[in-house]
Formats: sequence, C-alpha cells, structure tokens
Amino acid sequence: MSVSKRQIGLVTATALVLGNMIGSGVFLLPATLAPYGGYSLAGWLISAIGALLLASVFYRLARRAPRAGGPYAYSREAFGDCIGFLVAWMYWLGLVAGNAALAVGAASYLSALAPAVGSHPLFGALAALATIWIFTAINIAGVRGAGVVQVVTTILKILPLLALAVFGFVHFNPHLLTPGPSAGSPWHAISFSVAATLFAFLGVESASIPASHVRNPERTIPRATLFGTALAALVYIACTTAVMGLLPASELATSQAPFADAGRLLWGGWAGWLIAGAAVVSSVGCLNGWTLIVGQFPQAVAKDGLFPRLFARESTRGTPAPGLVIAAVIASILVLTNYTHGMVAMFTFMLLLTTLTYVIAYLFSSMADIVLAYRSDTAAPWHHLAMACGAFAFSLWAAIGAGQDTVYWTFMLLIVGIPLYVWQTRHTQASATTRR
Repeated sequence: MSVSKRQIGLVTATALVLGNMIGSGVFLLPATLAPYGGYSLAGWLISAIGALLLASVFYRLARRAPRAGGPYAYSREAFGDCIGFLVAWMYWLGLVAGNAALAVGAASYLSALAPAVGSHPLFGALAALATIWIFTAINIAGVRGAGVVQVVTTILKILPLLALAVFGFVHFNPHLLTPGPSAGSPWHAISFSVAATLFAFLGVESASIPASHVRNPERTIPRATLFGTALAALVYIACTTAVMGLLPASELATSQAPFADAGRLLWGGWAGWLIAGAAVVSSVGCLNGWTLIVGQFPQAVAKDGLFPRLFARESTRGTPAPGLVIAAVIASILVLTNYTHGMVAMFTFMLLLTTLTYVIAYLFSSMADIVLAYRSDTAAPWHHLAMACGAFAFSLWAAIGAGQDTVYWTFMLLIVGIPLYVWQTRHTQASATTRR
C-alpha cells in the first residue's frame, strides 16, 4: 500500500475510538437503566474497568503486529481460519445491528427537535433510515472525508456532555437512584447493567480495524486505543450519573430523550434543544465512524478469502462501496421489522444483540493475546496474562447478564455461521482451482 493511502493519524484514530464509543448509547441508556437505580452505577464502573482491560488486550495485540480487521485478524492468527471466520461473522452482524441501533438513537433525539418524528413509530423509522443512507453515502465518497466528519462531531458532542455533568452534580439527588420494584436481585440488576453499559464501550478495537489506512500503526493504534477508552469512561460515568440523579426513574424509563429532559430541567427549554441537537450530532458522528468500520472490516476478511469477494471490491475512490451498501440494506431491514415496538424498546433489543455479537470477538481476542504471547520469542509478563484473563472474565459476565433470550439468539447466529464457513471455503478452493 502506498504511503498516500495512510490517511489516519493519532488524532483521527483517537477520535475514531472515542467517537465510536460516545454515540447514541450514552444518551439513551439512562432510559434503559432507569429501573435499576444505583445498581446501574456499579454496572458502569465494572464496564469501565472491563473496557480498559479490553483496551490493554488490543494495545498489546496492535503493538505485536497491527492487522487490518482487528479482532478477527488476531483470532484467525491464533486459532485458525474456522474460528477467524466465526468471529468475523458475528462481529460483522454486530456492526450492522449496531448501526441500526445508532440510527434509532439519532431519530429518538431528533424527535425532541422535530416532534413529528416521535409522533408515530413509522416516522421515527424513516428518520433512522435516512440517517443510515446519508452516512453510507459519505463513507462511499472517501476515507479522508469520513475522518474529518469524525473529528468534528467528536468535539461537538463532548462539550455539552461535560457541561451537563458539571452542572448536574450541583442539583444531584441521590434518593433518585433507589432501585425500582422491577430491578430484581442485586446480582441480576448489576449483571444486566454490565451487559447494557458494555454497549457504550463497544469500539475499543476501532483503531485496529482500518490498520492499512493508519500512519505508523505500531505506535498510533495502541496509543489511540488507550486514550480513547480512558476518555470515554470518564465522560460516561460523570454524565450518566448526573442525569440519573436529576430525573425520577419513572420519568427516565419513558423518556425518548433523557439528556435533553435533564438539560431542560437545569436551564430551561433552550438547553433541552441544545442537548438534543448535541445528541443527534453524537449519534450521527458515531454512526459515521461505525459505517467506516462496517465497510473496512468485511473487506479485510474478504481479502483473506473468508468472506465473498464482493466485499473486497472498491469504488473508484478506493472505498469498499459494495460492503457499505449491503450493510445499509440489512440495517434498514432491521429498523423496519422492529419499528412498531417504539424507539426505546427497539434500541434496547438491538443494543443487547449487538453487545453479545461483539462479546464473541472479545472472548477470542483475549485468549489470542495469551496464545500469541506464548508463540513470540519474548515471554509475556505475568500481569499481561492476568489482564487478558480479566478481559475474558469480564466479557463472559457481560454475556451472562444479557439474558437467556439474547444468548439463545446469539448462539443460533453463531451456529448458522458454520455452514456458511463450509460454503465459503469450498467456493474459495473452487475459484483457486479454476484460476490454475
């Protein structure tokens, strides 16, 4: 690859990690977590620690050998093609479902600015579809343009969040964090909160996926991974705690724009509009970053022969246009088949499905860190191995906390990937034989 194609530096890579984390998740999670009160704060803390453990895993993997494809590439190198394919299959499904969730989150906050969007579920679905396709078009236009959008939207969304966190604690009411009657046992409440809040930290591996476009990837990717994760953790815990200490749980649970409602309570109607606008910017900025990933990731897998060659094709601008369009079509179908449930319920369903598909990649990446460390000439320090085991344990806990139904459907999707792997490998072998 020529040097000119390496268009992502440390600032853009950090913005990719931070921007991909801070999206619609942080703005809608107070509604999802409202019944669990103070237990959800324990979930946030555990997720932050787990995210930093995962960041340490990808830090070491990226320093050892940066690979386009991120978690898939490391899992394949450690465990072979079959595991690599299954990780890629589940991760790609998570990317598509996650983009659908981000689009729903953007539409949900857009309803605070344009009430007609929230007046009927179909209007919210149409707004989400428009968001998906607009950012698909931006990413088809080129990686450099997508990177500029990512940096600008990351800056715009962090400033209002920090302001809300600072001023929110002045009016913080700890009694509002009392768990509701539906919270269940502390173990159940905290475990669900861990699974739900992990969605907000998805993206820890973002800088490692477009490695072929990153300048000095051996240095840039590890640093961007740690910087982005640490900053996201600080912002998340501060601002969500402030919001949950401002609004009653009964109001949060039914709010389509909890951060906007909190801003309105603090400063009046204009603040609600401002924060709703920041939430829309945050959601679409996050969607922009993940749209870049949903094109780059299957392209890397297809170049290895484990996804159809269609995903490896590029437009005249050097972007994986076919993969971007396919992902946008499937995300649109997900939105249309779930829009009748309402935006918060639709978001929660896609949140848990996305989280579990990512967890598969995190489980194998954590173990790949250990396997590849033992294969190298230099023995890994014991604390590196301990952190990898901690990342594995955290990912497993998040899977358990997602609930039986979500685990069941995730497992079924994983099983479906086995015959797809057989078909793809036979097709690849047949194509290689024909070329001979």
